Amino acid sequence: MPHIRCPWAKSDLYCEYHDHEWGVPSHDDRHLFEMLTLEGAQAGLSWETILKKRENYRKAFKQFDPKKVAKFGPADVKRLMADAGIVRNRLKIESTINNAGAFLRVQKEFGSFDNYIWGFVDGRQIVNKLKTIKDAPAETELSRAISKDLKQRGFRFVGPTVIYAFMQAVGMVNDHLVACFCYANPGGTARGKKP
Repeated sequence: MPHIRCPWAKSDLYCEYHDHEWGVPSHDDRHLFEMLTLEGAQAGLSWETILKKRENYRKAFKQFDPKKVAKFGPADVKRLMADAGIVRNRLKIESTINNAGAFLRVQKEFGSFDNYIWGFVDGRQIVNKLKTIKDAPAETELSRAISKDLKQRGFRFVGPTVIYAFMQAVGMVNDHLVACFCYANPGGTARGKKP
């Protein structure tokens, strides 16, 4: 009997991401920074485009080490604008560098970005019971609240829709359809420490 997946997981790349990462709780700060960056980069594009460029993003942004990215200057922006392996949008590139600095400030204040972001859901995944893809919201009251807080902390490209997609990506929300084989156990084991 074939696996039933969420209907958006059509290509091999999407299936791999859907089966092993999407909806899996992540408590690893570097992965959280990566997904925040990639979700912001995706604005206006398909997620598959971003997944295809993901390895290039990792190289371009020092494996998403926020300490290294926060030190990027004008020469790095110029280099990145010439890098066909990523989305060459100056605002998105500059926002990633800016967000690395904001990310470090959150880590300093809360001990980790994980402590901060998972605090919005009391450390527990929100499990929705979606029957069809149309039932999935583009944003929620919670994603609007997180977006507002991130913006107040100096983050950019963190609108409520981007943040809801981020919440789905890092497993703060489980939006696998109830018929999907990943619904009961999305992707397997969590990344990083458990709260």
